[in-house]
Amino acid sequence: MTSGFVQPLLDWYEVHQRRLPWRRDQDAYHVWLSEIMLQQTRVEAVIPYYERFLDACPTVRDLAALPEEKLLKLWEGLGYYSRARNLHKAARVVCEQYDGQFPADYAALRALPGVGDYTAGAVGSIAFGLPVPAVDGNVLRVTARLTNDARPIDDTRVKREMTETVRAVLPEGQSGTFNQALMELGATICLPNGAPKCADCPCLPWCEGYAQGSAAMLPARTPKKARRIEERTVLVLHDGDRVGLRRRPARGLLAGLWEFPAYEGKLSPAQTREKLEQDGFQVREMLSLRPAKHVFSHVEWHMTGYDIDLATAGEGLTWVTPARLRGEYALPSAFRAFLDGLEDA
Repeated sequence: MTSGFVQPLLDWYEVHQRRLPWRRDQDAYHVWLSEIMLQQTRVEAVIPYYERFLDACPTVRDLAALPEEKLLKLWEGLGYYSRARNLHKAARVVCEQYDGQFPADYAALRALPGVGDYTAGAVGSIAFGLPVPAVDGNVLRVTARLTNDARPIDDTRVKREMTETVRAVLPEGQSGTFNQALMELGATICLPNGAPKCADCPCLPWCEGYAQGSAAMLPARTPKKARRIEERTVLVLHDGDRVGLRRRPARGLLAGLWEFPAYEGKLSPAQTREKLEQDGFQVREMLSLRPAKHVFSHVEWHMTGYDIDLATAGEGLTWVTPARLRGEYALPSAFRAFLDGLEDA
């Protein structure tokens, strides 16, 4: 990949970059926090979370000291909750091993919990000016098109080689700006899942994919396996003015988070009533809720829901008012469809 496009790209970025809250400075804590939040999440969705997070945790020391339950509540709805737990772990490492200052060293950044090659490159280059690439999906797509590379970008060897391609054209003293410019180009011009806006691209004269007429067909990916479908019956259980919650297991999908209790399978009202009674719950009234669906990376939940008023509550649940549920308990977005009908009490 020729380096001829580098200065035109930097000039374009200076004028056209989006004014995002984490670009107001190059503080390592701000860069790291935003990059973790942006993993597999749209910029528009992240902005309010980022700002709310900084209000609650202005420094990495504040984050390290935050109780996990409050952390998860701040993260509620953002998904991929392991990111939040790794934030907590990494913040504690930064405080305990580096006296609350992020290390200006790629290997040390890479060793923090939840930090991969890309995040270490982003923090290292943007916050500390380290001459390291930050190669995410946007950069891989731009690189594939610039070089007309039809190999699958989710192949580990291809990722590694493209990373070295980007490393070779890093401009001295401007690695952070260049990395952000490449990412911005991919996010706003060299678009995914559709035709790139080639006419607006500052790199057009150097783009082999455009020259060969293949840019819109790139990048290539390895075909994904179909998601597994799981049927679930979700129960919004009422004991007076309280609602029943339970914690999910400590390992696996949505580990350790709160949920409405559920049974496996798609159960009829009669089947649901029978199972509840076997578990020690006496049903007074049952109403069907609108079915809901939630898509995870490898599994898809198809959920049947019931709103149930209990005459007798069994054991094993935590009972809270709807107001406390909304204010204190982190409920994954998979269950949001069943939360909307609750009245505060």
